[in-house]
Amino acid sequence: MDKEILQTQKEIVSLLAVLVRRGVMQSTVIQEMGNAGISPTRIAELLNTSRNTVNVALSNARKTKK
Repeated sequence: MDKEILQTQKEIVSLLAVLVRRGVMQSTVIQEMGNAGISPTRIAELLNTSRNTVNVALSNARKTKK
């Protein structure tokens, strides 16, 4: 139960970040949500986009970190 609460809190924080950062590229928001530990499937649901879009954005973010 505690894990579920923590996950929900992380998602809320991420969604608030999305609202605060309106105008920021979607890939940046996806990267931040991924860094918060939200799964690609859940990110896609929260942002109303495809899981493929999320996976590509996360993959590109990992490539640019190197």
